[in-house]
Amino acid sequence: MRLLTHNMLSSNIRGVTNGIPLRIEAEKVIEKQVGFNPDFLKNMFSKIEWKALVDASRSLGYSELPEEAPESSSVESEEFLRKFHHALLELHLDEGALVCPETGRKFPVNKGIPNMLLHEDEV
Repeated sequence: MRLLTHNMLSSNIRGVTNGIPLRIEAEKVIEKQVGFNPDFLKNMFSKIEWKALVDASRSLGYSELPEEAPESSSVESEEFLRKFHHALLELHLDEGALVCPETGRKFPVNKGIPNMLLHEDEV
C-alpha cells in the first residue's frame, strides 16, 4: 500500500468522529521504483494531509520530508519533489496494520492490501 493511499483512508467505525490519520504498524516495507512525474506531484501536493504523510513516512523508516509543509514556491524544487515522490509513491507497506486513532482497532495489511472491512457490531 502506497502512502498516497494511506493518506486518503479513514476509519469508518460507528461512533468514530476522528478516524484519520490511521497509525501505521509496519512489519514489512518494500520500495518500488516509479516513474518521476513532477506535474502529478505538484497537483497532488495541495490534496495531501501533510502531517499524516510525514508521520506515515517516518513509521516506514523514511525521514527526509520536512516536518512542516513547505511553501508553494518550494514545491517547484526538484530536490523536494523527488523526496515527496519517494515517500508518496515508492514506499509500500507490504505487511502490517493500520490503527484507528480513536478506538485502537487494527486493520490488517497483507501483501500491500489493507482490509478495512468492519465487524458487524462496528457498522
